[in-house]
Amino acid sequence: MLALAGRRRYNPRQIMLVLAIILAVFLCGGGSAQGASPRPMNQFPSPMTDTIRAHQRIPDSNVPGVSIVLKGALARPVEVYFPEQGRDVRSMDLLVHFHGSNYVAKHAAYHAKHSLILAVVNLGSGSGVYENAFQDKATFPSLIEAVRTSVSEKRSAETEIPRLYLSSFSAGYGAVRAILKNHQSLSDGIILLDGLHTDYVPSRRVLAQGGKLNDEKLKDFVQYARLAAEGKKKLLITHSAIFPGTYASTTETADYLIDALDLRRHPVLKWGPAGMQLLSETKSKGLTVLACAGNTAPDHIDHLHGLPTFLKMILGK
Repeated sequence: MLALAGRRRYNPRQIMLVLAIILAVFLCGGGSAQGASPRPMNQFPSPMTDTIRAHQRIPDSNVPGVSIVLKGALARPVEVYFPEQGRDVRSMDLLVHFHGSNYVAKHAAYHAKHSLILAVVNLGSGSGVYENAFQDKATFPSLIEAVRTSVSEKRSAETEIPRLYLSSFSAGYGAVRAILKNHQSLSDGIILLDGLHTDYVPSRRVLAQGGKLNDEKLKDFVQYARLAAEGKKKLLITHSAIFPGTYASTTETADYLIDALDLRRHPVLKWGPAGMQLLSETKSKGLTVLACAGNTAPDHIDHLHGLPTFLKMILGK
């Protein structure tokens, strides 16, 4: 303090501020010399608005078809829908969609121009509620049968379901994870819309700080991706550039799958649905991974509103 005072006159308040800064530096940096690990920094949230891309939205409007509210199959009602053109068709494929506005999924099913039944499952927030709902091996087959029975009764005709597809947005991937664990062979194709996450190991230690991905939660997705890459299944994954910070991003999990299958990303620059901007593509027979620009909430929602296009891709339209 004498040296400081010799050059410039400091008042007591300024001196206390300097001491506080020195103490803070010591506690944050100097403490590590005694073996204490510094606490990870809190993540700065991604911006919630964006004016760069179009963010086109499907209007909340009815589409022609038949809707059924299925109660009792899960903790919350499931909306079952099939287009009018499916009334006279004995055999219809089934798409079970997890998480997201019902009208978006119905719009996708209607415009797919495919003999298709849709079941929309919304169970709440967080992947855990979806994963827990399907931990019991009997739950998913029971849901499929309940959907088939409800459609048969509505049509007054026995309905067959030759092919089964799954799609999920955001947290809905938790249901897909549980279903793959117990019933991998049942589904013919899967769409994951900006929603495949896992934990860091150790918890919250990001890759840049030496953390790793919890691959135990990804192994069933890797197995299914391998089947798709061999042409035995279909798997379409889309992801944004959002970085949650406290758990693995969809970019990191997509990288993990691509590396596990010894594939490569191929840079592109072109438009996708809903005003999305595609940055890279990875394709191998039935497997497609699409990387998209954006780290905001509207960029995330774009993936859901791109479902009509992505559904046609998985159906081969």
